[in-house]
Amino acid sequence: MDIREYRNCMGRFATGVTVVTCKTDDGYHGFTANSFTSVSLDPPLVLVSVDRKTKAFEHLSNNSFTINILNEKQEDTAMHFAGRPKEKEPFTWVEGEHTVRLEESLAHIECVPWAEYDGGDHVLFVGEVKNFDYTNGNALTYFSGKFSTLSLGE
Repeated sequence: MDIREYRNCMGRFATGVTVVTCKTDDGYHGFTANSFTSVSLDPPLVLVSVDRKTKAFEHLSNNSFTINILNEKQEDTAMHFAGRPKEKEPFTWVEGEHTVRLEESLAHIECVPWAEYDGGDHVLFVGEVKNFDYTNGNALTYFSGKFSTLSLGE
């Protein structure tokens, strides 16, 4: 199988854009992710898929994390956490009860560890939702290698 073409195929699925954040003894960390989904309402569980070769994997293992769903004005934030940092950070950290989040996100979902599962070259981290909040606005989306916006259509 041509892995690049497989990746291109998977890119045809439009997704929202999130930044997963956490804190460790050496500071605050985050990474851009679109492999995120709700798993269960009772108990409230979410899942994020993380490449085993990344520092994010090391930071998330057995650690609380926050899913920050980005709004249409946070493309620079998405790029910053995707490995293209800006000289001045285009976001503000906020301390939560269990970990850190990003200010001004469309929504944030703060989780404690629930389970970790083998997912091939990725690990599936399931978190139990402990806190969340959201606001109205347009979502930052990603489709076929490009950012776009999804409007509420009001």
